[in-house]
Amino acid sequence: MIRLAVLGAAHAHARYALEEAARRDDVTLAAVAEADPAARAAHLAGADGVPTYDDPRRLLDRHDVDVAVIAGVYAHRADAAVAALDAGAHVLADKPLCTSLDQLDRIAAAAARSGRHVSVMFEKRFYPATIAARRLLADGTLGRLAMVASTGPHKLKLPSRPPWFLRRETYGGIAADLPVHDIDLVLTLSGATSGTVTALTGNAGPEEHPEFDDHVAVLLRAGSVAASIEASWLSPEAADVHGHYRMRLTGTNGTAELDWAYDSLHVATHDRAPWSEPLPPGERPTAYFFDALAAGLEPEITTAQSLLATRVALLAQLSADTGSAVQHFS
Repeated sequence: MIRLAVLGAAHAHARYALEEAARRDDVTLAAVAEADPAARAAHLAGADGVPTYDDPRRLLDRHDVDVAVIAGVYAHRADAAVAALDAGAHVLADKPLCTSLDQLDRIAAAAARSGRHVSVMFEKRFYPATIAARRLLADGTLGRLAMVASTGPHKLKLPSRPPWFLRRETYGGIAADLPVHDIDLVLTLSGATSGTVTALTGNAGPEEHPEFDDHVAVLLRAGSVAASIEASWLSPEAADVHGHYRMRLTGTNGTAELDWAYDSLHVATHDRAPWSEPLPPGERPTAYFFDALAAGLEPEITTAQSLLATRVALLAQLSADTGSAVQHFS
């Protein structure tokens, strides 16, 4: 039996793990820690009757935990993750894993000394269009991947945002947050572990949120693959989706246009007329993690991959903060 705890629930993504636990007979929810009553009410539905704490450390002192879900205020996640690792728990984290390179180094050190997994819930990997596009790359349909371009607009829904979300000290910066899903995909699809990143951020609504940049453009070189990633909190509030997330893969033999918002994959190659690729079923966003633990395996989204994608995103934020200076990673 896998004993699960939630250490912070400031974001709805905490529910990914709770919903997965409710589906399984090999996972039990042992306890939750979240100081904010509003966050508990919004994001910990189904945890009624479970021991509840204000402080993750108090929870870890009183319960043996196998997996800690980290989904609190962004700037507080590193402390919770390190405490969980030092207590012998694996970490399943919402993005962003943390908000500074120093915090990331602390998490990496704790993971190394504990021998436990750290996995970030990069759920875009498990969307139907992503699974189908990875198959096209693997079977050579697109040839060798050369370029990636993605866009990730999000609705800000300003009246619903808590004060911490709009402060740089607790939010950590847009470049360290929104682009990390697509950074992970670029690294995964390319297989690259080294490259460069630069970024530019801006604030289109300074009167409403003077500390909060609401758009970012990232230029990433991952091995031999060039990628541009645009993300923002500027999606129209009246739009029918939270964000029209899209990605274009350009290979030496063709292109694939992923439209995650409307669940489609359009493909064109040199030797075949354009077509809409049939999509497989998607996968639940945290099933991979619990399946791997139950089998005694490393999760598909590994510690190394989680730390690297987070590092590149944080370097993108550092670039934006230093006049778009190029940052190297390896």
